[in-house]
Amino acid sequence: MWVLGAAASVLLTSCSGIPGIGGNGEKAPGPSPSPVNTNFVLTGPESYDSADTAIFMERNEQENTVTFLNLDLGRRYTLSVDGTTGFYDKYGDSVTLEQIQKGDIVDITFLKSKKHLTTLQLSPQAWIYKDAERYEINTIRNEVTIGSEVFKLTDNTQFLSEGRNIESMDLNPSDVLTFSGIGSQVLTVQVEKGHGYLRLENDENFVGGWIEIGQTMIQQITEDMLIVVPEGSYQVNITNKGGGGIKSVVISRNEETILDIGDLEIPEPQYGMVLFSLTPSSAELYIDGSPADPSEPISLEYGLHQMIVRADGYQSITQYIRVGQESTGLDVVLDAVETQQEESVETTSPPEETTENYYKVYIDAPEDVEVYLDGNYMGISPCSFVKTSGTHVVTLRKSGYTTRSYTIEVDGEAKDISYSFADLVESSVPDDNGVTNILNSVTGLLDTAVF
Repeated sequence: MWVLGAAASVLLTSCSGIPGIGGNGEKAPGPSPSPVNTNFVLTGPESYDSADTAIFMERNEQENTVTFLNLDLGRRYTLSVDGTTGFYDKYGDSVTLEQIQKGDIVDITFLKSKKHLTTLQLSPQAWIYKDAERYEINTIRNEVTIGSEVFKLTDNTQFLSEGRNIESMDLNPSDVLTFSGIGSQVLTVQVEKGHGYLRLENDENFVGGWIEIGQTMIQQITEDMLIVVPEGSYQVNITNKGGGGIKSVVISRNEETILDIGDLEIPEPQYGMVLFSLTPSSAELYIDGSPADPSEPISLEYGLHQMIVRADGYQSITQYIRVGQESTGLDVVLDAVETQQEESVETTSPPEETTENYYKVYIDAPEDVEVYLDGNYMGISPCSFVKTSGTHVVTLRKSGYTTRSYTIEVDGEAKDISYSFADLVESSVPDDNGVTNILNSVTGLLDTAVF
């Protein structure tokens, strides 16, 4: 919002004299002419006629200009800067323009008639959550939940990564973000730690097994999978039928890394007997998505397996168990929940066939690119897959182009939906395989303990 303030101006006047005779023989001064207004305005620390709270968007060093985004109208405007412009932090202490970052929320004063910036201060009324890892962004409700607080996204909320604007769909749930805003509104979302991509090579003997990346990511291995992974260094644990091993990997932002696992140990399948003890005794047991009878020992291949235990009136348990010895026992005790919570317990049941499975999600554009859903290969676009409501990550890949991933919110309505994304951008460092890194160093063997 523009705010009118006081403007300082300077009037230039003529000083020429009128000839005359003085007592000492010098010319006597004549009457001065009336002042003339030249409309020239001298800019300085007090020279402004407007004020605004805005988002700092860009600096042009060659032209000595800065660009802002007005919060009310969503419009950009550019002002000039010079040695008279003052820059301050939120406490009023002087800083340099180089310390102001794209996406900062600032209070400014400027001379609108000259498009000149008078002062810029990091807004004292703005809040900031730095390096947030636990958050939830819901683009359907336009809400962001950080801890126990809920904020609103606006039409002018800026999403930024490495100094450039991105779309909200470019974010991945694993990204580390910095949020800033005023009041209940989120105005900027900055990606502090992004994501890259991991592809397995020579993995045919491990399809159906499990991959563990770091301490938090566990996923079943499928053919031609491409996994979205937060940037950083990891220990990758590959397991299948008692074989596998551990390797090191480094994931870089927006880059694809290939991990060759063809040299890992592939022994003959080994099986262990697991006896489950469930409390309450009426609880249902599912292993890898299929019903299992807990009344007798269950034979399971060595390696990871998904276990789900549920019962009416109790909180369901979903976790992974590792089988690594001939026989073992596992006690599972469910916690009782109140009646009003039973509905949420039902939602943890294994997926069942519903009418939703008759509907599909279509990826129409760009064409002729590989499409992955939550890391699993779906086909070459245009293509489609079964519609499952919830948050999903769609990844698009083509050799010689930069891989992109998008987070989508799929509704539960009984209808098909379609998505068209922007064309992929040709990679600046292309190679024959369209990848940037190949890793094949084994750093250890799989720990076969049961937990």
